[in-house]
Amino acid sequence: MDEARARELLAAAALSDPGGLAGAAEAELLALGENAVFALPGAAHTPADALVVKVGRDATAHPELLDRAERELAIATWLAEAGIPAVRAAEPEPRLVEGHPVTVWHRLPAAERPATPADLAALLRRVHALPEPPFPLPRRELLGGVERWLRLAGDAIDPADAAYLRARRDGFAAAAAALTPHLPLGPIHGDALPRNVHIGPEGPVLVDLETFSADFREHDLVVMALSRDRYGLPAEQYDAFVTAYGWDVREWDGCAVLRGARETASCAWVAQHAPTNPKALDEFRRRVASLRDGDPAVRWYPF
Repeated sequence: MDEARARELLAAAALSDPGGLAGAAEAELLALGENAVFALPGAAHTPADALVVKVGRDATAHPELLDRAERELAIATWLAEAGIPAVRAAEPEPRLVEGHPVTVWHRLPAAERPATPADLAALLRRVHALPEPPFPLPRRELLGGVERWLRLAGDAIDPADAAYLRARRDGFAAAAAALTPHLPLGPIHGDALPRNVHIGPEGPVLVDLETFSADFREHDLVVMALSRDRYGLPAEQYDAFVTAYGWDVREWDGCAVLRGARETASCAWVAQHAPTNPKALDEFRRRVASLRDGDPAVRWYPF
């Protein structure tokens, strides 16, 4: 889904509720990845009714995408009731627009500074202390999107690379199933990165709730360990994360398995953008080559 298609879907959603999504034609694109995220006009001054709209990918062939959107809204309500600072939903159910789930959110105030790994760790400690919600959370299917992302990549990527990632996925899925956790099982964010923390006037707020799961808490901690090794996170920032959380996941025997699974998923995620983005294709090739070479220190980059 490119920006033009996402804007068509946003316009269609607005037609069904002209008052609720006023100004959709002038919406600002905030992000384009697994979802297209738009801020409606008027949000620059953060009025109480400022809205953000997330347009999801087509759920016609992948019904799990609608289920995920519904669950994300339920999670937002649950976190609010638990007192966890997180983004709040403006509508309780997703809209289905031409097969695409569309969800509406309250926009957060302007960020006062970038979030740090230590900010993230403080929120994770609170999330990891929660009991399970009154509705079921899925396991963290870290590798569950690999097939869909590779199919979206199509002929843009080398079939041998796609086959390599599928085989790697299967190997790490089996290895992960045999792990014994160090921490108690329970709710996790699932994509625990500083970019998913917003620092507003009242402090850190958790955003991007669609990967919330009930699984190994270690999933949330391996992300930052991988950021240190692959994405250039300074060692002192990783150390601050460990200090704020209270434990270093690298001490756990299963760390390498969850890291390998996440690397596999990260490669496949980039692949879906390869048909329309030459930089994504270059980055995909870089990542796969580093995995084939068994080099855990090759730097990976956003695109």
